[in-house]
Amino acid sequence: MRPYTLIASLALLVSSTAMAATPDYAVGSQYDTTHVYVAPSDVDAFVRSFTATFGGQSTKQVVVTVTPTPSSTSSQLVQTPVGTVSVFGFRTPVPYSFGLERTGYLVTDLDAAVKAANAAGAATLVAPFDDPIGRDAVVAWPGGVNMQLYWHTKKPNYAAFEHVPENRIYLPAESADAFVKAFVTFSHGKVVDDDRHAPGSELGRKGGTYRRIRIESGYGKATVLVTDGHLDWPYGTELTGYEVTDLDATLKRAQESGAKVVVDAHAEGSRRAAMVRFPGGYVAEIHSGK
Repeated sequence: MRPYTLIASLALLVSSTAMAATPDYAVGSQYDTTHVYVAPSDVDAFVRSFTATFGGQSTKQVVVTVTPTPSSTSSQLVQTPVGTVSVFGFRTPVPYSFGLERTGYLVTDLDAAVKAANAAGAATLVAPFDDPIGRDAVVAWPGGVNMQLYWHTKKPNYAAFEHVPENRIYLPAESADAFVKAFVTFSHGKVVDDDRHAPGSELGRKGGTYRRIRIESGYGKATVLVTDGHLDWPYGTELTGYEVTDLDATLKRAQESGAKVVVDAHAEGSRRAAMVRFPGGYVAEIHSGK
């Protein structure tokens, strides 16, 4: 056995052993949300457009403190068949480091999940704190990928998604493997595809390739896009990719409800994909096919 093959095998064994020794704290992808921060004046327009595009509905808007230090924001959960967003319209300045986290993942035990994330390689960016309906923390994964972990006092009960959305994470080559190893260990997930020569056209380039890694776990799907950072807008600004059955019909509804198509529908292997900017500035990738 070649030395690098032995090292890779040992690393895989260590990772598998760590996963086996740590419980899986995921509850389900339908409890995981993308965090959307928009100006208070844009909240209603964003919610109307997002639900018109994907279906679903919003919870009642409330004004609360969702940070461990004083602040005030409107907060509501917008649930659709293809993804859920937590919408925040801060009335006060946003305390650091809030607004930098991309997602909220529901866990069965917050303190234990934070410790498991630390053991897998994440740092605790915001230590656990109480919120109006539970407890939260924010962890930072290798590469500076911030995610919120949360726990509810009263366990929610949400329907499963028709299509599970994907967390789209842009990383440099130097931190991609460290992120994947840490997150897969914590999430008890698996790498389902690692294409080191994905076509650059998926990132709006005229040629070349990049590395695309797809992960699946109890927290849903994640796609890691490994690039040199030479990206034309809006690539890299989107947090989530939404799978839909009919891309053209979805884009039509988006435009009719006030959103703007900023990357036209195009082929990406077995997918057709586009990018949409919703009122308030939230950019989303939308695709049909796997």
